[in-house]
Amino acid sequence: MTLRPTSARLLRRAALVAATALTTALSTGFVLAPSASAAHCADSACGGSAVVAPLSQEPPAVGACTSPEPVVCEIRRSTPDERVEQRDIRMRYLDLIGDMDRVRCAMRAEGRGPEEIARRLVDMRNDAKEITRAGMTPEEVRVLEARNTVKYGNPLGPTADQLHAKYGSWEKVADAATRTSRAVDGELGLAYLPCPCDVPAAV
Repeated sequence: MTLRPTSARLLRRAALVAATALTTALSTGFVLAPSASAAHCADSACGGSAVVAPLSQEPPAVGACTSPEPVVCEIRRSTPDERVEQRDIRMRYLDLIGDMDRVRCAMRAEGRGPEEIARRLVDMRNDAKEITRAGMTPEEVRVLEARNTVKYGNPLGPTADQLHAKYGSWEKVADAATRTSRAVDGELGLAYLPCPCDVPAAV
């Protein structure tokens, strides 16, 4: 039987996520404060998770899964109570992606180049994955890591250089780093609220 996090563990994990996000911002020199050039990027109405649909109350699915996304299949094999915990974890992950949007705006406002921004965002994305996976079951982590290892040769996912080879520009790498899986979000009744930046990208 798979052991699920207790409420106390969920609270400790939430504190860890918040502390790590702040540490990341401070270590980069980009504390996420609003500026005239990127005011709406610091708006609390964007850059995070939004609940858009109720969670499925269906019993755990059995048999073949119709989704090409392994994580979606894992969610469908979960109980309704487990899906609540999975949504909590996913919401914190999306909020960390929102922090990345804000860092991107701050770095652009300071005139940082596309490669530097992209590499920083890929690092932040990998940090966010490690944080959120700390609250998952071993089986859930195994599914994610197996998919990424097969696809990218790295359990956390693609490196910045792999993404640049795929997309051909650092700006597209930054876009990819802050993109989420709509299939996974939708399965948990969530949507990501992107926070586009007013500051144009450097060329």
